[in-house]
Amino acid sequence: MYLFIRGTAAVHPVNGNVTANGILTHLSDRVNYENRGRELAWLSSGVTEKDGTATSTRAGRRVTLRDVARVAGVSHQTVSRAINGKSEIDPETQRRVLDVARELRYRPSRFGRGLVQPDVVTIGLVVPDVVNPFYPEFVAGVIQAAGGRDWQVVIASTENDPSRELALLRSLGRQVDAIVGYFSHTDDELEPYVAGVPLVIVDGGLDSTTHALVRVDTQVGVRAGLLHLIERGHRRIGMIDCFSTCDPLVRRQTFLDVARAHRLPVDERWVVLGEQSMAGGASAFEALRAAHPDMTGVLAFNDIVAIGAFQATRKLGVAVPAECALVGFDGLSIGELIDPPLTTIHLDKRRLGELAVNQVDRLLAGELPPPAVLSPHLLVRATT
Repeated sequence: MYLFIRGTAAVHPVNGNVTANGILTHLSDRVNYENRGRELAWLSSGVTEKDGTATSTRAGRRVTLRDVARVAGVSHQTVSRAINGKSEIDPETQRRVLDVARELRYRPSRFGRGLVQPDVVTIGLVVPDVVNPFYPEFVAGVIQAAGGRDWQVVIASTENDPSRELALLRSLGRQVDAIVGYFSHTDDELEPYVAGVPLVIVDGGLDSTTHALVRVDTQVGVRAGLLHLIERGHRRIGMIDCFSTCDPLVRRQTFLDVARAHRLPVDERWVVLGEQSMAGGASAFEALRAAHPDMTGVLAFNDIVAIGAFQATRKLGVAVPAECALVGFDGLSIGELIDPPLTTIHLDKRRLGELAVNQVDRLLAGELPPPAVLSPHLLVRATT
């Protein structure tokens, strides 16, 4: 299910080029295929006919399905089948058609779909979970940054199921001009489903040479949290880690590296893997406490897990922070609701959304920008 947020209709100039139906129509990249050169030069020249008649108000006109068919040397029905992933088309023909579509920056028309207005850029936003309180703030940042450009946002959720990513990417990609989202697949896995749609991957665990990236500097955050506990005099510190496609093992490895550098009497046995939930945090804390009753501090994967660990301290009669200090990660506002309030590694989630939209802007301008990196910072409350 999608949540569609409609903005104000407007034509948005991107570095001097004008968007048509939210799609950048100017072709800044020349294609070095001799048999396509003349067609591509014509399509990027801003004419409506091959006789040189100029378009009325735009630097270039919208590339159509028939343009792709002409350059690829196939019928428009074949182009439609290739773009929609129909099984009856030859794989080599599909590859050739998709290559041409990417070169022309062809986007399927969204008129008649009843979803968006002409001349408005629409971003598709994919998040893993709309219930986790981390994501609403991130979504709000995307909406605010998009609204400042008179863009629209369509929101979809994978419901924490990576197997849904590709199908969702394909279906959403037919309705939007660019996509921002959390994806765990490689470039090669994503490519058949992207179909030329500009893509910004948020906090992905893998590098990309094809798509724009927005990253959280998790290492900085973990290091800040652990050093804070060390400065408070703690030596026997445990960690509750969780599986994450965004930064697999980064928290764990950073924790162990810092622990070794400061000669803490801890090793891999002081890191427990739990589920990303309050119940998972509670179970992980109980396991750590059982294995290491002398433990005096815990660094949790995120605030939700930390609050679960806090609940476990109440159950076990462990005083916080007198007997065991707790540090979360993300800086969620719910951390202020427990007593004592949770010390955390604060991440500006709205800024993360803003950075993602900035990356979209640059992609639509024809750039492949370097990764945008957001660093968290320590927010000391009362659990340490």
